[in-house]
Amino acid sequence: MEHRHGDARQGEVSGPPADPSFGSAVAPTASSASRIAVYGAIAANVAIATTKFVVAAVTGSSAMLSEAIHSTVDTGNELLLLVGMARSRRPADAMHPFGYGKELYFWSLMVAVLLFSVGGGISAYEGVLHMLDPAPLTDPHWNYVVLAIALVFESISFGIALRSFAREKGAQPFWRALRNSKDPTTVTVLAEDATALAGLLIAALGVYASHRFDMPVLDGAASLLIGLLLAGVATLLIVQSRSLLVGAGIDKAMAQAMRQIVLDDPAVLSAGMPLTMHLGPAEVLVTLDVQFHPESVANGAAGAIDRIERRIRARFPQVSRIFIEARLMTAGARRRMNAARRCGIATISTSRRSAAAPWCRWSASAPAPSGCAPSAAAGRR
Repeated sequence: MEHRHGDARQGEVSGPPADPSFGSAVAPTASSASRIAVYGAIAANVAIATTKFVVAAVTGSSAMLSEAIHSTVDTGNELLLLVGMARSRRPADAMHPFGYGKELYFWSLMVAVLLFSVGGGISAYEGVLHMLDPAPLTDPHWNYVVLAIALVFESISFGIALRSFAREKGAQPFWRALRNSKDPTTVTVLAEDATALAGLLIAALGVYASHRFDMPVLDGAASLLIGLLLAGVATLLIVQSRSLLVGAGIDKAMAQAMRQIVLDDPAVLSAGMPLTMHLGPAEVLVTLDVQFHPESVANGAAGAIDRIERRIRARFPQVSRIFIEARLMTAGARRRMNAARRCGIATISTSRRSAAAPWCRWSASAPAPSGCAPSAAAGRR
């Protein structure tokens, strides 16, 4: 029997308190924080890219041109993220009954590919050309001015993204939250801004070394290093987006906690590990295979199913859809349970034995009751 409950329930629910390490970001809050981070990054990158292109044209710095390309690519990437966020909020329809949440993962993948190919590729190409045919900088002081201005704007953008991510992650440690995050927008902006700050440092060192030691080839080497840095960060983002697109589930600790909620219900005899999949940053699909006590099935399992769903949603608000397959107790399981009752204990083994000799566990000091086969683990309760 399959039971689906599509709408979240309200009200107080008894049960264990929510563990903040599992995260409980509510979709509207996370989406709003992500949009703020993206808008801040766009404003900063437009101003920075314009300034860098002007100064790169004046000074002829290869590293500065690479940084200008980097900022331009970042601006386009953030616009693509906004497209993904808008399309992912479309309501479900007949062709897409689970909604369009994964649109965001697709556009995040496009952003990572562009960062790798355009940002990293062109920067590395420009650096190699400058190293093969180095030309001295005409007026390096302008480079320092632009780098200082860019550092201010990038720091502001990074601070906005960092605050947005801090609100989303809750009580989780930073690095754990970053690894487990299923919201690619804030993570992408954080990665791009952090890479931009590192790129600015590399560009400044390249300009300084090129001018200080009169070795223009070092400016090209800095551009090549910036390209490799962009390609490396883009590769990490591609891996994350791929995992989300192919159907990443929740982490093991959260799955175990969810299963324990099911097992704690008095109507449940056994339950398997939940099968889960992220449909979006704050949308999780959960399927459960639950075996109920025969008395619960006889009295109707609908109440127990509703109770389980309410408790799961109370602890994990990101769970948007729950499917429960309620199984009837098999004849073999019923015989083992009856044998356990004759033995005077409440726990029975789930191992299969002969129907004529169902078995249970008893104390080694007491004789085996009639009808109970000896357990291989007798005496080791």
